[in-house]
Amino acid sequence: MGQKVAGTCYVKVDGMQLTLKGGMEAPLSDKTRETVVPGYFKEEDVAPFIKVTAVHTPGFPLKKLVDGTNMTITGEFKNGKVYTLSGAYMVEQPTSNGEEGTIELQFDGIKGVWS
Repeated sequence: MGQKVAGTCYVKVDGMQLTLKGGMEAPLSDKTRETVVPGYFKEEDVAPFIKVTAVHTPGFPLKKLVDGTNMTITGEFKNGKVYTLSGAYMVEQPTSNGEEGTIELQFDGIKGVWS
């Protein structure tokens, strides 16, 4: 029996749903490891984040997203997993693709939780 693992994702920023096109990304771990020599590694924290490709609608709340510094972002993936980013703020420069009608957004935050 097949199981759904991909498809339309949903994201809400402070309760306001954005229309997405394409994907959504969130980290699966809060750290990265790199081998220094076999058997020894260094470990670094990974900032919790969420990246989305949203439809750049005429009423898109860009100013609210740019100005927000303590937002809650909830991303619902098609496989049923939910990632909640708290204390979120926009990082990177948002970019608009006029040909596709989309806008690329990335948010970092204080805490990211999978459920």
